Amino acid sequence: MKKYSIIFIFIFCIASQFVHAQTGSVRGFVYDKETGEPCIFTNVYLKGTKYGAATDVDGYFNMTRIKPGAYVLAVSYLGYDSLSVSIKIEADRIITKKLYIKKSAIMLEESVVSAERQEMKTEIRTSIVKVTPKEIKQIPTVGSEPDLAQYLQVLPGVIFTGDQGGQLYIRGGPPIQNKVLLDGMVIYNPFHSIGLFSVFDSDILRNADIYTGGFGAEFGGRISSIMDIATRDGNKRRQTGKISTSTFGSKLLIEGPLQKAKENSDGSISYILSGKTSYLEQSSKYLYTYIDTGGLPFNFTDLYAKVSFNAKNGSKANFFGFNFSDRVRYQAVSDLNWNSYGIGSNFLVVPTGSPVLIKANMSYSKYLITLEEYDQYPRQSAINGFNFGLTFVYFLGKNELNYGLETLGFKTDFNFYNYVGRHLSQEENTTELAGFIKYKQTIGKLLLEPGFRIQWYASLSAVSPEPRLGLKYNLTDKLRLKFAGGLYSQNLIAANSDRDVVNLFYGFLSGSEDLPKEFDGKTVKTKLQKSQHAIFGFEYDLTNKINVNVESYIKDNIQLSNINRNKIYEDNADNADKPDYLKKDYIIETGSAYGVDFLLKYDYKRTYFWAVYSLGYVTRYDGTMDYYPHFDRRHNVNLVASRIFGADMNWEFSTRWNLGSGFPFTQTLGFYEQVPFEDGISTDYTYINGVLGVIYAGLNEGRLPYYHRLDMTVKRKFYLSTNSVLEATVSVTNIYNRSNIFYFDRIKHERVDQLPFMPSAGLSLTF
Repeated sequence: MKKYSIIFIFIFCIASQFVHAQTGSVRGFVYDKETGEPCIFTNVYLKGTKYGAATDVDGYFNMTRIKPGAYVLAVSYLGYDSLSVSIKIEADRIITKKLYIKKSAIMLEESVVSAERQEMKTEIRTSIVKVTPKEIKQIPTVGSEPDLAQYLQVLPGVIFTGDQGGQLYIRGGPPIQNKVLLDGMVIYNPFHSIGLFSVFDSDILRNADIYTGGFGAEFGGRISSIMDIATRDGNKRRQTGKISTSTFGSKLLIEGPLQKAKENSDGSISYILSGKTSYLEQSSKYLYTYIDTGGLPFNFTDLYAKVSFNAKNGSKANFFGFNFSDRVRYQAVSDLNWNSYGIGSNFLVVPTGSPVLIKANMSYSKYLITLEEYDQYPRQSAINGFNFGLTFVYFLGKNELNYGLETLGFKTDFNFYNYVGRHLSQEENTTELAGFIKYKQTIGKLLLEPGFRIQWYASLSAVSPEPRLGLKYNLTDKLRLKFAGGLYSQNLIAANSDRDVVNLFYGFLSGSEDLPKEFDGKTVKTKLQKSQHAIFGFEYDLTNKINVNVESYIKDNIQLSNINRNKIYEDNADNADKPDYLKKDYIIETGSAYGVDFLLKYDYKRTYFWAVYSLGYVTRYDGTMDYYPHFDRRHNVNLVASRIFGADMNWEFSTRWNLGSGFPFTQTLGFYEQVPFEDGISTDYTYINGVLGVIYAGLNEGRLPYYHRLDMTVKRKFYLSTNSVLEATVSVTNIYNRSNIFYFDRIKHERVDQLPFMPSAGLSLTF
């Protein structure tokens, strides 16, 4: 009963907030005057008072419970001119303002306290990194375009398994345990097979919140992490765009108003179109023949479109669609294709005369991947479905109440063969329904954020009550202690084999009821995968410009489901006497992920420095043995530095160095002739030819060598006119040509390395 006691905290905390004196409120939006785009994380305050707020990803702010009287509403944001507006607060009335701020032509020399630093004192922010296009552009790029995938690799707790066919693993959670949302839509595969690129165009991103654990009750359906990505609207003032080309690929971005935004106007309509493609397979045959004379077999195409309708009071509606595709042609390993497309919409409603903010989203998407390996059985996985969400946000002084509903439905269609040739397949429809409530209360120096989510999984007939809790204590003005934790569940299972030489295939399975009835001598009570998180940490401001963040975490994976790599019998009446771990399609596992992350950040004017060290452990137990999954990296270091310089501040230099200890792998003990016995007991084994079989050592008992790589980028801007900028970029990946192992071909006994020394160049024109 202890884990449900958090519900009673709601009753006490929330009830105390609805009895208050006669007061008024001011709310509204802050926009960039030049583009009409919302200004996120901007300081808005009433001069001479303690009332203040930071804008959210929609540029929205809300200050409530203000005593009646005359005030000056002020906006301050680094890089923009300050703005002040006189307002009059009246009892029981809500004032709505749309504020437009202009970029400053003068670079201030004095220290400016940012909204981000203020937010550290007023938001929990445990195990969350807020990413904006500015941060993404501060790391070295490949070609001329920065990319979210490259930035995610430097975050605390994030492990990246390689340049080619690599995946991101967040604090011990494989990709299937990471939920990726694009404007509320579920994205099933956000990264291309060459791990340097995501499906997202960084120039259309407004903000990305990366929750590495302990996330709140508004998110569910995954047990490890959340990537909540928001795209920006198109330019509301003028037609503009960007075109770029590099040795890797090209991009075109066009945006503008369909109905121009004007101050105090009735509203606006804008659009944004983005397309990017890779031609690395073709260009590498001429530029990178020293890597592979046949070229690097990676190609992809990403298309995105969005139309935004903005009302006079700040309410808005967005409609968007995308098509992402990926093609890989490994001549010696495999041929892979995947395609993903979807359409969706989201709404922000600001009701007149009510302190509530209403958010809604709905979408449909589909993902299909096929993999054909040389002399191996083909694999195929498809998932398609819808999701819908509705959220209500109430602002109660410094406190905030969130509650809402979420539902999704999807169909999985899967065909797979394990390493002994046993066929596994699934075609299933399922529905999930969830409700949540979260309340943030400020009690002096203590920030308290209890939450509760209840999730129903139709296909498994299972209900999962999930309490969540976050808190922060501002011990001093510079030192803040924090905690986050909760219970999490999910249905989806990864359609990956742990014995893949190259982990390219990224498919999906719906949680199955065909699980063993017992695990480790105990009766299995649920078919769900479940995990509980506990994260402790602190933030310390060494100076006004240097911040240190330390977090220790444990993710206790109470129950996991996995494809049965050891299945050799069919699950039928003839094999009733055989143990479950030799005949079930799926097995149950347990395990844990734990460690500590250290982050030091310096960001002041033209200089940026980011240092991360992560110590992590990931373990699994499948009922018969303990093992380390292939992404268990013990040590991980990332150092990033960026500097803008030159008389006109038109030069930029950035560099990144990454060091990682070796991943686990399964060693080869020997080979034998494997007779397939295709005709069962009637097979004439004295006549038939066998195939080459591999004798494996214990699962992931070996360790690969250390990985390390240094990248650098130099950029030069040429200002052609008021609105036109040409940027030239030269980058070098793996400067000192470190030989980092990609995979080892067991049959040929050949080592294949990841990308060697690899220069690239590009040009981009913004107009």
